[in-house]
Amino acid sequence: MVHLIEKGLLIMLGGITQGFGMGLFLFPNDIPSGGAGGITVILHHLFQIDPGIGLWIVNFSLMIFGIKYLGNKSTVGTLLAITVTSISIIVFENMIHISVRNLFIDLFIGSIFLGVGIGILMRQGVSNGGVGVIALIIAMKRSILPGKPLFWTNSAIFLLTASMVSWQIFLLAFISQWISTKLVDLVCTIQTYETYTLDWRKKT
Repeated sequence: MVHLIEKGLLIMLGGITQGFGMGLFLFPNDIPSGGAGGITVILHHLFQIDPGIGLWIVNFSLMIFGIKYLGNKSTVGTLLAITVTSISIIVFENMIHISVRNLFIDLFIGSIFLGVGIGILMRQGVSNGGVGVIALIIAMKRSILPGKPLFWTNSAIFLLTASMVSWQIFLLAFISQWISTKLVDLVCTIQTYETYTLDWRKKT
């Protein structure tokens, strides 16, 4: 029970952390936080759907696709993660207002929080939803760290988003993903010998 509570709190921490980066720094500049974020930007551009709500819809849809690969426990954790993330985005984007913005500072800070949040979630054996589900499946099947599959899958979606919204988005999203995926792998490999294996379970 203590382990489940600890795991749940860490999942919530990961969701809040990435939600903070997205809601306060990335989405206000229309910078996709990932593949699902790219689709979210498109939904906001075309239909004015709130990014927090749009991201939840996209993440939930892709999570359903990955249920048979993630297993029940991981699916529950992923559902908690995407819900906390979306709520955090809505809260941060509506409660905190930054009057003076610098695009590249927002890009850098937002990407750091995004990467740390995703890394925390993946250490708990859950994804950040959306394309993170696909990246986690690839990483588990190939016994590799999740950063690279996350990076390349997201990049393909960024091309689509940029073609529909603005080509500047691709460069900004590409930089954001480079920064955040480096943080994902860094968080995932901290104290590897004690806490982390390629299937994200504690060693005994």
